[in-house]
Amino acid sequence: MDDMYKEEKLSKAYDSKIMRRLLAYAKPYWLSLSICIILIALIAITNLAQPYIIKLAIDNYIIEPSSVNVLNFKDYSISGLTALSIFFLFIIIARFIFSYIQVYLLNYISNKIIYNIRQEVFSHLQNMSLSFFDRNPIGRLVTRVTNDTETLHEMYTGVLVNLFNDIFLLLGIIIVMIHLHAKLALLSFIVIPIVLIATLIFRSKARKIYRIIRVKIAKINSSLNENLTGMKTIHVFKREKQQFEKYDNINKELLAADKNEIFIFAIFRPSMEIIRSLGIAIIIWYGGGQVLQGSMSFGILFAFIDYIKRFFKPINDLTEKVNILQSAMASSERIFALLDKNPTITSPSNPQNALKLTGNIEFRNVWFAYNENDWVLKDISFNINPSESIAFVGATGAGKSTIINLIGRLYDIQKGEILIDGINIKKIPLGILRKNIGVVLQDVFMFTGTIKDNIILNNKSVSASQIEAVTNHVNATSFINKLPLRFDEPVMERGVNFSTGQRQLIAFARALILDPSILILDEATSNIDTETEMLIQDAIVKIIKGRTTIAVAHRLSTIQNCDKIIVLNKGRIKEVGNHQELLKNESIYYKLYQLQYKEDSL
Repeated sequence: MDDMYKEEKLSKAYDSKIMRRLLAYAKPYWLSLSICIILIALIAITNLAQPYIIKLAIDNYIIEPSSVNVLNFKDYSISGLTALSIFFLFIIIARFIFSYIQVYLLNYISNKIIYNIRQEVFSHLQNMSLSFFDRNPIGRLVTRVTNDTETLHEMYTGVLVNLFNDIFLLLGIIIVMIHLHAKLALLSFIVIPIVLIATLIFRSKARKIYRIIRVKIAKINSSLNENLTGMKTIHVFKREKQQFEKYDNINKELLAADKNEIFIFAIFRPSMEIIRSLGIAIIIWYGGGQVLQGSMSFGILFAFIDYIKRFFKPINDLTEKVNILQSAMASSERIFALLDKNPTITSPSNPQNALKLTGNIEFRNVWFAYNENDWVLKDISFNINPSESIAFVGATGAGKSTIINLIGRLYDIQKGEILIDGINIKKIPLGILRKNIGVVLQDVFMFTGTIKDNIILNNKSVSASQIEAVTNHVNATSFINKLPLRFDEPVMERGVNFSTGQRQLIAFARALILDPSILILDEATSNIDTETEMLIQDAIVKIIKGRTTIAVAHRLSTIQNCDKIIVLNKGRIKEVGNHQELLKNESIYYKLYQLQYKEDSL
């Protein structure tokens, strides 16, 4: 079972190795991040200054104008309050400016980091072998690129730098409170152990529920991908109710997990409010008595109440940051597990020079299994000469499509050798190997974009004249010229606005645009109307000239003119010969031909 199915396993709350890797992405932006930290320190200072300014106003100008001349008291107080008010306004404006620059800069850096991570993950997925996608649900992979990277975005914006804001603020409040009145400050800090205990309990509960929520979101995405991709099948077989119930069960599991999260927060946040109120009550009880006794000014009491309120905000924020950090740990663990998984098929480190292949293909005692020891191909050996046309026939599961997948090294064999032009394909760079192989599949995949985009597949070196020449060669121009925008006609998702035959003709142009020396046709003429089939058959006759052609077909009428036909049965070669020779043998091919002849007659 692949690692992608082990998400329920609880990871560490904090992993220093993962954190170092996350910080490595931020390293190129260290200067900007340093500026953010400096701005955060200035913001913390402005926050700390506000209660202190109010304390000065109360003690010096509102309640206790002790040092003021009685005759000039009113004027002096008003001028002093005016100066403090202006300074207070200046502090607020400065805080706004610092906060704006810091938030903008931090979010810009964070978005750049997440952009780089998404690019790296997507590029890595593109390089993974097909066997990886066979084992991993697409919905879960989508979760890696979307939800998990978004969680990291929260970590970079909410934790990476803003953590300093909470630390600066907490330390600053403690220092100022001790400076104002040490004994009252120590009494106020009695609630800190209670806060720590409550935070530890909350963190433990939240960690588990965050992991469960991430797992449920991945399952939701996987289910959505499966249902939306298979919507046609769902409608045809009237499976809407059953699929809805299946999705509804997964959705209910996510809802239950979200309810648990809300329950935990619903207990924690009011608990913190109660603890904060307890701290304020202690200040009012002791500080109020000190004010009444004349041992402490009212301004200090007011400042303490304000500071204790502000003291709990960074504590709450730190708790939130711990949750974000834990969630980021879980997400980054899955992202790095994906990035650390190396593709099983890679280009050779010491490749042999083979820029243009002639198309001589040889299988030598090839054994292959998708799953260990469950052999799909068993001791397969054959040789295809350059410019020769070969067809593979056989029952479903005989191994026909597997052979064409192996030629392009979409999978690697377990035993034997596959050679092209006498070179083991494992020694040919993947780019060169696949550039020399043109493939036309039965189910043509079309990308959103235009017809032109789907032919050149982002190959900017292809000119407009080349595109026209190729489409004309494969008989695709006849329907393209009838479209309003011709080659710029939009292609909807999966090419649903084109018929099966039209998509096949575009696929022929796509395969031919790079002038490959080997052409593979996998059921390329199935499920199309007679008129389009005639166009495709004519196109096939033209495009196979001078190329090694390999055809896989159930309809034997389409391969009668092939130079050689190889009959497969249960992963082994049973017959080899041309159409007439195989009919004379009156064996497997003969029986298949007779069966199809009767079906066509009926």
